[in-house]
Amino acid sequence: MLTEKRHEIICDMLSQHDIVTLQQLTDTIGSSESTIRRDLSALEEKGQLIRVHGGAKQVADLQDTQLEIKTTRFVREKDEIAKQAAALINDGACIYLDAGSSTLAMIPYLTQQNLTVITNSVIHVTALVERGIKTIMIGGFVKQNTMANVGCSAEEMLKTFNFNLAFIGVNGVDADKGLTTPDPEEAAIKRLAINQSVKSYYLADESKFDQVTFATITPLSEGSIITNHHSYNNQYNKYIKVG
Repeated sequence: MLTEKRHEIICDMLSQHDIVTLQQLTDTIGSSESTIRRDLSALEEKGQLIRVHGGAKQVADLQDTQLEIKTTRFVREKDEIAKQAAALINDGACIYLDAGSSTLAMIPYLTQQNLTVITNSVIHVTALVERGIKTIMIGGFVKQNTMANVGCSAEEMLKTFNFNLAFIGVNGVDADKGLTTPDPEEAAIKRLAINQSVKSYYLADESKFDQVTFATITPLSEGSIITNHHSYNNQYNKYIKVG
């Protein structure tokens, strides 16, 4: 079978299943394991899949889902995560609130006194100001899908602040690839906010685990994950904030 045809079959199988095993691929395609491994390596180099032990898994969509769609997904789970996250904030704190639906869900629970919030989200600013919270918005180029300010101007302004806590939204949580997001410019803003913060927390509902998107933010070791995902694999246990 031609290489192109094998690659087509592999991609088609991954479009139907999140993960496919090496055995499934060899049985379906009829080629040797060594040939399939070479195919998987070639497709991984092209960014079309992620190799895992004994097979391969999908690469999550490289495009950000629109924020208005995200806010309708996993609403109960995000609310649970938001309550956990907001409870970590003390009176008088200066925090960074990343753009995204998970961090947006935190705002109704921000009842601390003398709180200062810095954010790169156009949507968050309105909600924060309506609650009477002291708010600073990072300037920059506004992404239409996520309504997040990104780019050099945003990064330069962000460098002038230091935070007690940073709350970061992520699109993927993976033991090998770490925390990821589809857009490299948003990843750069998230990384910088993490560097400027004493402590960072990553908000991730169960749909984000074992997912990889285009741009790496940081390894799992840099901060703690807040999640509702109670059946997570043991490989994530040490990175998750409990209670």
